[in-house]
Amino acid sequence: MFAYAIAYVSTAIVFLGIDSIWLGVIAPAFYRKHLGEMLLDQPNFVAAGLFYLIYIGGIVYFAVAPALQGGGWVQAAIAGAMLGFVAYATYDLTNWATLKNWSPAIVVADLAWGTVLTAAAATAGYFITQKIAGAA
Repeated sequence: MFAYAIAYVSTAIVFLGIDSIWLGVIAPAFYRKHLGEMLLDQPNFVAAGLFYLIYIGGIVYFAVAPALQGGGWVQAAIAGAMLGFVAYATYDLTNWATLKNWSPAIVVADLAWGTVLTAAAATAGYFITQKIAGAA
């Protein structure tokens, strides 16, 4: 159980740290350009917090834990990338299918971002957990 707690916390720190740079520094102008009036003036922090709590649990369950049980860092990276791609595709393609002004540029950027970010967080979570707690 200790290893899973370490995996969750370490994966969360990496995911939130990297995503905050993307959302706070790199992407705002891009999203404002493509989504304009669809964006809130301030994010809904309750919804965002729920997403992060649930999604990081998913990263640990589907990518980090299997890697800790013998799959190694490559499994963490690949499973993380696949989870990121599927999760972000679900969000973006659903929005593209149902919202008037959802941009294909947003779809491409988000799919790439979700894939890379989730793979990086899963891999880092694996390495940090291995260093602190050893294998699960």
